Amino acid sequence: HIPADITQLTGITDDDVADAPEDVDALRAFMEFAGDRPLVAHNAHFDVGFMTACANRNGIRFMPVFMDTLALSQALCTDLKRFKLDTVTNYLKLPKFNHHRASDDAAACARIMGRFIPMLKQQGAVVVDDIEKVYHNIKKTDRAKTHHMILLVKNRVGLKNLYEMISQSYLKYYHKTPVVPKSLLVQHREGIFVGSACCMGELYEAVLGGASEAELEKMASFYDYLEIQPLCNNMFLVENGKVKDEDTLKSYNKLIYDLGKKLGKPVVATSDVHFLDKEDEQLRRILLASKKFSDADKAMPIYFRTTDEMLAEFAYLGDEIAKEVVITNTNAIADQVEPIELLPKDLFPPKIEHSEDQLKELVYSKMHRIYGENPPDIVKERVEVELNTILTHHYDVIYMSAQKLVQNSLEHGYLVGSRGSVGSSLVAYMSGITEVNSLPPHYVCPKCQYSEFHKDEGFGCGADMPEKNCPNCGTAMRREGFDIPFETFLGFPGNEKTPDIDLNFSGEYQGKAHKYTEVLFGSDHVFRAGTIGTLAEKTAYGYVKKYLEERNMTASKAEENRLSLGLVGIKRTTGQHPGGLVIIPQDMDVTDFCPVQHPADDPDSDIITTHFEYHCMEANLLKLDELGHDDPTMIRMMEDMTGVNAQEISLSDPETMSIYTSPAALGLPEDDPIIGKTGTIGVPEFGTGFTRQMLVETQPKQFDTLIRLSGFSHGTDVWAGNIHDLIVNGVATVNETVGCRDDIMLYLISMGMDPALSFKTMEAVRKGKVK
Repeated sequence: HIPADITQLTGITDDDVADAPEDVDALRAFMEFAGDRPLVAHNAHFDVGFMTACANRNGIRFMPVFMDTLALSQALCTDLKRFKLDTVTNYLKLPKFNHHRASDDAAACARIMGRFIPMLKQQGAVVVDDIEKVYHNIKKTDRAKTHHMILLVKNRVGLKNLYEMISQSYLKYYHKTPVVPKSLLVQHREGIFVGSACCMGELYEAVLGGASEAELEKMASFYDYLEIQPLCNNMFLVENGKVKDEDTLKSYNKLIYDLGKKLGKPVVATSDVHFLDKEDEQLRRILLASKKFSDADKAMPIYFRTTDEMLAEFAYLGDEIAKEVVITNTNAIADQVEPIELLPKDLFPPKIEHSEDQLKELVYSKMHRIYGENPPDIVKERVEVELNTILTHHYDVIYMSAQKLVQNSLEHGYLVGSRGSVGSSLVAYMSGITEVNSLPPHYVCPKCQYSEFHKDEGFGCGADMPEKNCPNCGTAMRREGFDIPFETFLGFPGNEKTPDIDLNFSGEYQGKAHKYTEVLFGSDHVFRAGTIGTLAEKTAYGYVKKYLEERNMTASKAEENRLSLGLVGIKRTTGQHPGGLVIIPQDMDVTDFCPVQHPADDPDSDIITTHFEYHCMEANLLKLDELGHDDPTMIRMMEDMTGVNAQEISLSDPETMSIYTSPAALGLPEDDPIIGKTGTIGVPEFGTGFTRQMLVETQPKQFDTLIRLSGFSHGTDVWAGNIHDLIVNGVATVNETVGCRDDIMLYLISMGMDPALSFKTMEAVRKGKVK
């Protein structure tokens, strides 16, 4: 009988369980082990019963914990080869029961768990939450049998459930490959069609193993539809002696069809497609051979067949049935799948309270601090245009996220380098994200805020203008402006792109920047940006050559190249962006957008990345590039050693500029065998032999020239054999060549081309695309 204390806690009475001491012992063990979290014992093959009487009885909050006794049996009952419920019950010497009655099956599961709990405690499990860890420790050396299944997403709910299962398969159930336990599928089955899959599915294996009709019916009842496949897909079973002949394979497909009819389950004919065209089988063989598969060359025509080809494959079923499984049933399932956008078109930024007001306050306060209460029209108009674009598209959170990260780094004493197109934004300068002022070259007085703009006087940037005192108060004026259009950052109206703010933090501070990002948005909403490594052309060519050599085969150079190109771009491994973080909105989960995993499928990694390559989500989620770099660290060290504030050093300081053409300012001779003819051997971006030779050949005297040279040195073959020849041969000067993408757009606009088309042309050239 059920003791009163357990009845009071769980609501379970004598009517809920059989009158057997084992039931009470099991229940007592459950209650002791689970504490305030009652358990539902659940075998993956059977319905939940028995303990469900706990749920919400007598006003008690019930948090079910699904335990798969089948998986635990495979881990703990190492002497068994089969793990059917009655087999495990007999092995544990538990009372016999009326098999295949849901209530009795579940009661048997409860008794089994009663025996398993002491075993789990011996393995180190103290409470329910420890079972997972203990189970995986056991299964690391004894992986449970797995089967293939097909999961088709019906709607957005199913897509989120699929992403959740994929995530857990990588994070919690990874054993050489990601695995989805059946109990996990049961929890997240809503919105998903479950198909019985190929010969690696449990149903076909059961048919192959001669399972009884009752066993097959129980197994098949789990699925939404059953699959049969062309005979040639499974012909290897005949070749290796597991199946007698082709007629036996036909009988198996007929048996599955009859089983579906009896259970009211649609039976569909599928090709088990692994590659698109029949000719691609050779590419698959090369890939399998590279992975050392012994059966790489075995014929496996698992390509995408046409409707007529499929009807011919299943003609032995009769025309009517062949049409049913090839056309009618497949379309019936497809018709139930709703149109789904894998990634919505909108941007889903996280929320920072009052971010819009904070951004405007930062921008206007700095603008007035630099340019006075009545700034020049060129300043006001630029700020208004940018802010209108930013706020209209709700990009204020992106700006404020970057601003807070930069400010936090500055408070810790480290400068932050802003990379890429963010320097095009005046709002980014005014809010403190970047030190690059994107206005045209100009003077501004730090005392009285008087300003003069010199847009058309041939200066590439303000740093190259001559020194000048303020005509109003006589104070030495600051020389500002790099003349960068805002459109480089966000595009022209109608062609806007999501802003991408890349920040270089000190390598010593990068980890803290990542942690501070988690403070801003929550650790469960910040993930490392995932990457996908694909097969490169040289590697693919090596695979092809080795495959041919090992088989003493010859092929023409053209054929080798054709095969190599067929392999290029195939997924090889996964990884992580060195500093990219993807931010999920606080009111959403990461599985609303994509699954997550460990990089390179490393189960021991403590880093979690997006399962999708981050570029495909750039328009949907905020991505922050928080890279680690030596420059801010070196600057901090030099500031500590010299007491000089790096931000107060003029970009046109004569002695500093001189080191780009001579080491004399450093007190070193120009013929020094190590230092060479410049003084930049320790200067980032200009310290390599390649860049120092560029300086020797161009002899830069202006800061604008250094910017262009830096552009030349970044990018494959931009300098060598290209711009180098133009400059050295006197065809063009440094300032007449294309040093960065902006030059393309600005030149085209100056020639009268439509600004939007100029922008598109610039982006196409930058990305190497022709449209």
